[in-house]
Amino acid sequence: MTTIDPSAAPGAVRAWLDDARARIDQDLEERLIVPADDPGRLRAAMHYAATGPGKRLRPALTLAACEAVGGTVAAALPAASAIEMLHAYTLVHDDLPAMDDDDTRRGRPTVHIAFGEAIAILAGDGLLTMAFGALAELGAGAAAAVKVLAARAGAGELLGGQAIDLQLQARGNAAPTSLEEVEHLHRGKTGALFAAACELGAIAGGADTATRAALGRYGMAIGVAFQHADDRDDGELIALAAQATVRMRELTDEASAIARTLGARGAILDAVASWIGQRA
Repeated sequence: MTTIDPSAAPGAVRAWLDDARARIDQDLEERLIVPADDPGRLRAAMHYAATGPGKRLRPALTLAACEAVGGTVAAALPAASAIEMLHAYTLVHDDLPAMDDDDTRRGRPTVHIAFGEAIAILAGDGLLTMAFGALAELGAGAAAAVKVLAARAGAGELLGGQAIDLQLQARGNAAPTSLEEVEHLHRGKTGALFAAACELGAIAGGADTATRAALGRYGMAIGVAFQHADDRDDGELIALAAQATVRMRELTDEASAIARTLGARGAILDAVASWIGQRA
């Protein structure tokens, strides 16, 4: 893939992301072919959910992490597609009336609006199942990859973060009141999948246990910083914005330090951390 200098301008990072997205989207298209016989348009709904607009930042980090430990894009693609399919499943279910009840996402109807609630639930379930199936293609690393994704996407992290969010809403307090509470939520809802993306890339590239763990920390830091930036850009948690800005810089500096331990091969990861840090 395209290589970039850690100090590259944001446009260079976006160009790298465009390259990564093209590769990931091609792999997703091959996995999510819609057959002529498609009862209830289930396969069409799965394709719609996983191939819509978006940066593909999480699976792009899977590719970058794999290359950073000496692996190839081809080796990382199954894991990258698994991350994106799992991410898509969470969005489909989050948008449902029982959850966030959103009618649009990224400028188009949500899956339950376009296909109906029942098919949306099945589409999310189908994408989750396919995500774990894709990890089986990692050969010797498959078992470790399944363990990582199950832990990161389960009740202890990603789903746990969503449960915290629902609990806050049920209490009539839709937002945490301290930076510590915000980050606890962000680590689950956002950071966990970023961490999984980087860990899976490391596994696909054959990294040792210590390097996998380090890249998991990189992903968590990037994910939380990314969510802080999104909150600010969306005008949310205004009272905590100044603290969050300082925290974004700390997190992206931490991520850059981890990337630099990988030498020249970690340059893309370093550049992504710098790019997100510039948003602060």
